[in-house]
Amino acid sequence: MKHTLDPHMFRHLSLEDTCRKVADLGYDYVELSPRPDFLSWWTRPKVYPERVASFKKALKDHGVGLATLQPMYRWASPYQDEWDNAIDNWKRVIEIAVEMDGPMLVSEFGRGGSPERSLNDRSGLHRPETCEAQFFRAMDILVPLLEKEGLVLSLEAHPEDWIEQIAPAVDIIKTINSPSVKASFIAPHTFFYGPDMVANLRATEGHLVHVRLADTYDHNKSSELRYIVNPPGSKVRVHQHTDFGQGEIDFDTFFATLADMKFDGVLSNCVFAWEDRVDDSARFMLNETRRYVTKYWNEV
Repeated sequence: MKHTLDPHMFRHLSLEDTCRKVADLGYDYVELSPRPDFLSWWTRPKVYPERVASFKKALKDHGVGLATLQPMYRWASPYQDEWDNAIDNWKRVIEIAVEMDGPMLVSEFGRGGSPERSLNDRSGLHRPETCEAQFFRAMDILVPLLEKEGLVLSLEAHPEDWIEQIAPAVDIIKTINSPSVKASFIAPHTFFYGPDMVANLRATEGHLVHVRLADTYDHNKSSELRYIVNPPGSKVRVHQHTDFGQGEIDFDTFFATLADMKFDGVLSNCVFAWEDRVDDSARFMLNETRRYVTKYWNEV
């Protein structure tokens, strides 16, 4: 098991200080989410030999492994210029992953086009089936490169994307049918994936390599009044990434199911809610995760 921390809550630190901080908080691995000085959102990676060397040295000096890199590019965009840029950037990411000694790549299926264009597009171009077709076009190009380099890409369905539920997402992963393409399960997206958490976890069996950990409320409950958004009728949905116990996920059932599935991959703390108490949150999540693993994996 890889106990991993997403350092988004202290993203202001340098890469080198991030490695130190992750180690100080007791974690063995870092999950490098998007940041402007490495894999930036939507744009070309800001990576060059000196930066790679310094980052690798800091990882080694602080005894921290690099579990994952998270590229975020518009590979499902129906707009050709956005799609072309995404593919070019993904090719560079694959080179960087090789330079960084082959961490897992984790990403989303993608929203589609940029909001600035798609939200006001009345052409019918930005349809889920078009975004899916663009995604498969990207896979046709990128999967052979991933396989050649021996890299693993783990994909997550995400709220607001063209695919939100876990079962159809796993169907797509199975359709790609590559040892380089696997599944992620994001605990704070549990209530977007579908009504049965255990069934949704089971749907990933044999493909699940990456799990993100945080709690959230079930936005579907209480007549969908867990959150009240003004003005009424606003097309807004809220999801959270909070500490265990601050939401409604049954983590005893969650971890017991993972253990029964013999999961042995990346467990990543991805709480984003508590920048004002980031150290306490990170340590609490690690201690609780280890407690759950000791409890349930020892029973299997």
